[in-house]
Amino acid sequence: MITRRGFLKFLGGGVGGMMALGGYSFAFEPLVRLNVTRYTLTPPGWTPGLKLRVVALADIHACEPWMSASRIASICAHANTLGGDVTVLLGDYATGMNLVTRYVHSDEWSKALATLSAPLGVHAILGNHDWWEDKAAQQIGSGDTFGHRALRDVGIPVYGNQAVRLEKDGHGFWLAGLEDQLALLPGKKWNRQWMTGLDDLDGTLAQVTDNAPVILLAHEPDIFPQVPKRVSLTLSGHTHGGQVRLFGRSPVVPSRFGDRYAYGHVVENDRNIIISGGLGCSIAPIRFGSPPEIVVIDLG
Repeated sequence: MITRRGFLKFLGGGVGGMMALGGYSFAFEPLVRLNVTRYTLTPPGWTPGLKLRVVALADIHACEPWMSASRIASICAHANTLGGDVTVLLGDYATGMNLVTRYVHSDEWSKALATLSAPLGVHAILGNHDWWEDKAAQQIGSGDTFGHRALRDVGIPVYGNQAVRLEKDGHGFWLAGLEDQLALLPGKKWNRQWMTGLDDLDGTLAQVTDNAPVILLAHEPDIFPQVPKRVSLTLSGHTHGGQVRLFGRSPVVPSRFGDRYAYGHVVENDRNIIISGGLGCSIAPIRFGSPPEIVVIDLG
C-alpha cells in the first residue's frame, strides 16, 4: 500500500515532470532548437546528371517572442551556409496565434528573409495565414496580399499559380508554385460555407513547356493525391509536423488526410512529396517532438 508520504512524493514528481515538460514544449523546443533535416533522392523522371540542392523554409509565423525578426535573420544566416543551389519559402510568414507579446510587421519579416541568398535565387509561395490575416484581400477575394507585396518589395518573387524554368550546369528544371488551397475564409459575401482555395494545379502545370523535371511548391500537402507523375517532387509545409509528435505520429494534424501527410518524405504511386515540419507555431506556442527545422533536399 502506498503511504501518504509516498503519494506526495509521486505527486510532486509528477508535477515537477509536467512543469519540466511544459517548459520544454513552450520555451526550449520552439525558441531554441533548430534542426537541419536532410533528404537525398532521385525521383522518377529526374534528368541524369542534374544534381540540385534545395533549401526549404516553411511556416515562419513571425511574432514575438517566438519568432522575432532577429531570429528569422539568424535562421536565414544558417540557411545560407547549407550550400543550396536554390532556396524556397513555403508560406505562412504571418503569425497564426494571439499568444504573442508583439506582432512582427511584414516590413520586418520580409527584410529578414531578404538576407537569404542562393545561386539560383530565392523563390516563395504564400500560405493560408498570409491570406487570412489580410482583411482587404479577404473582402476582395483575390489579388495581392500584404505578403505578396512585402516579398516582392525585397526582391523575392512570389508564385501564385505560376511556373518558372531555371537551369543548372546546362540542365533545366521547373519551379511551379500554387496559390493557397485555403486562401478565403467562409463568409456571407461569397456565399461560402467552407474555406475556398485559389490554387490552379492544371493551369500552373500548363505553363511547363518542355520535359525538364518539375518541383511543385504547395503550402498544404492535401493537393498531393491530385498531383500527376509529371511532377518530380512536391514540397509542402502547413502541418508543422502536427507540432506535437509522439512515437512518430501526430495526434492532431491540420489536414483532411490526418497523419498521412503530417511530416517527412512520403512516396505514393512513384510520386514524391516532402512535408517540412516548419519553423514557427500556430494556434499555440507549443512544439514537442517536432522541433523547428530547415529542410535540405539533394536531388540526383
